[in-house]
Amino acid sequence: MRDTQDLFPTRLERKLGMFERIDPVVHSDEKQRANGPLSTEELDEFDRKGFLSFENFFNEDDMQAFIQELRDYEDDEDLKLSEGTILEPGKEEIRSIFGIHDLSERFSRLTRDPRLLAMVQQILGSDVYIHQSRINYKPGFKGKGFDWHSDFETWHSEDGMPRMRSLSCSIILTDNGEFNGPLMLIPGSHKYFIPCVGRTPENNYKASLKSQEIGVPDAASLKQLMMENSIEAPKGASGSLVMFECNTLHGSNTNMSCWPRSNLFFVYNSVENTLHDPYCGNKPRPEFLATRKNWDPLKPVDDK
Repeated sequence: MRDTQDLFPTRLERKLGMFERIDPVVHSDEKQRANGPLSTEELDEFDRKGFLSFENFFNEDDMQAFIQELRDYEDDEDLKLSEGTILEPGKEEIRSIFGIHDLSERFSRLTRDPRLLAMVQQILGSDVYIHQSRINYKPGFKGKGFDWHSDFETWHSEDGMPRMRSLSCSIILTDNGEFNGPLMLIPGSHKYFIPCVGRTPENNYKASLKSQEIGVPDAASLKQLMMENSIEAPKGASGSLVMFECNTLHGSNTNMSCWPRSNLFFVYNSVENTLHDPYCGNKPRPEFLATRKNWDPLKPVDDK
């Protein structure tokens, strides 16, 4: 099923200029805003910049079990053969593991952490479900970067997400510093949608998850937004958190240091924003990239 009108045309044959977003950034009503864990100042910052960061959101000791599980995955040869495991181009190192909340009960419970879920619901103004989950690895000296992109551009075009009503929570598993390729974001970029040029090949994800070439914004638009807003790279120790809006432009550099960088990503989508047919006209991407089988609202689980 698809909306009769595509409000965010992209993957076009000819360049179309960027335009202002039509959806709110914070979707909650006055009562939801007042009763949620985020302050008025934090909600205003998220609305203005398109992201929030929290150092030591999770206790570093609590993260040790997750880090050990991460190391176990690195040594799991069978997991490397799974379709949801993406290897670095031409190498055997893991780049990403998708569907991590389906692989691990520990990570599944973390998606339903009460503090995390309450903040997400306060911003999105509704119950939510997991659209996608993944771990992004960047081993020392070998971890490649991720090109500048808007997640929503891909999720709209290739998954059929109709509106901008989702966000990502990036949980730092191993320390993110200035030298090991931290997440970079362009504050304020979520206020504009940048249509991209180039038709989407079938099964584009098989190439794009290793190196994205389709759905990448043009340099002129990127330069304009960077000159107006600069670039920020929230850093922190294990257990820190970055929440960013689905249309915020972001990317990261190659890890040229000896220190590995691994981040966990949970993508929350409103239950009022479930997927339609992909707007690019192709068949839907696999379930590990875009949940279609279970849109039931997440319920909090307090492991404390």
